[in-house]
Amino acid sequence: MARYSFRLPDIGEGIAEAEIVAWHVKIGERVEEDAQLADMMTDKATVEMESPVSGIVVELAGEVGDLIPIGSTLAVIETDDEGAVDAPPTDTPVEQEIVAETPGAEEISDVEVATPTPQPARAGLVEAPSLPSENKSGPSTSSGQTDHGAKVLASPAVRARAADLGVDLGQVHAEGDRIRHADLDAFLRYSGGQGYHAPGASRARADEPIKVIGMRRKIAENMAASKRAIPHFTYVDEMDVTALEEMRADLNANRGGRPKLTMLPFLIVAICRTIPQFPMINARYDDEAGIVTRYGAVHLGMATQTDAGLMVPVIRDAQDMNVWQLASEITRLAEAARTGKAKVDELSGSTLTITSLGPLGGIATTPVINRPEVAIIGPNKIVERPVFAKNPQGGDEIRRAKLMNLSISCDHRVVDGWDAASYVQALKKLVETPVLLFAD
Repeated sequence: MARYSFRLPDIGEGIAEAEIVAWHVKIGERVEEDAQLADMMTDKATVEMESPVSGIVVELAGEVGDLIPIGSTLAVIETDDEGAVDAPPTDTPVEQEIVAETPGAEEISDVEVATPTPQPARAGLVEAPSLPSENKSGPSTSSGQTDHGAKVLASPAVRARAADLGVDLGQVHAEGDRIRHADLDAFLRYSGGQGYHAPGASRARADEPIKVIGMRRKIAENMAASKRAIPHFTYVDEMDVTALEEMRADLNANRGGRPKLTMLPFLIVAICRTIPQFPMINARYDDEAGIVTRYGAVHLGMATQTDAGLMVPVIRDAQDMNVWQLASEITRLAEAARTGKAKVDELSGSTLTITSLGPLGGIATTPVINRPEVAIIGPNKIVERPVFAKNPQGGDEIRRAKLMNLSISCDHRVVDGWDAASYVQALKKLVETPVLLFAD
């Protein structure tokens, strides 16, 4: 028998460590060659680690959520071969110690949450008043009698309060000759929710500690870094999308085998057409080097909600696509992100991001910039409202209109308020006159 130490390999350029997001084996289990050992997450993607040998797992390097340095031992496997076996050494120093020391160590199968040990009551605390035994002949009413048939003595105010709370006064212990508000308070405090339930109220649920790991931790770190480093400002304006919605409906009615169009492809076309006039919007800011790079191509990040959390797949060279091509690419990338099949290069390199909550878009949003980009655009939900307009005779008329607010958050170190407002006005012109989206 021999032991093979599997060291975490270099899984990406510039990656110094990776996070354990899932174990696929337990200590004491047999693993076959090329079978999955663990899922490791870097800043860019989740990578599956496969076993290079067959054998029994005897040691695992940490729990879900732990960070493992590149080059440190991830797992130790006892093989059937004779002689000591080890993974090829790396230049990276080993910093992470093995947690499980023996084959009999505790199995690691999921995130374990410590449950607080109940503490004994401290001396000097007032004991809960004793509660009468349950009424054997059925519950009494709040204005009725005790278990022994004696009439409950209480003021009208106490009776009214007990009725509102759904409390049976026959179960409340009185310290004096009648039940007072203090007695009712003591019953509510010490009954633990037994014997009453306020009408229309919800019962409290147990607290649920959840370890922040994997994608959720990456999102938390990135959002915190963005808000900490970038002085955000948000500009919001209203757009009349009535004509655009009519055009979209006509195109969908005659799309044939092409994908159904949402509002997003039209907005992306408008974004790409206005970028050349406002190059400071499509940029990334390296604040350590003090360099702002304005990009000629629009690599548009598309914020996508998945079961694992928010991901941002990238539409490469969005400026070269028409609405049909954009619709296909949006569907493909969103599906890849939600199923975990998006490639590393499809999740990095964006120069500008758009984020949309669809029908949940709200009146206005203040989206957080996808650092190191300098701007993020957020269309909000479409609502129908009456608006004033001029009729052909020059008079006023009221008509139905579909309106949408559009938000843009910018890095104030790079983009001025005037630039952001002017850019949104240029977008508004294209959106409200959609034929311009297809004009050369």
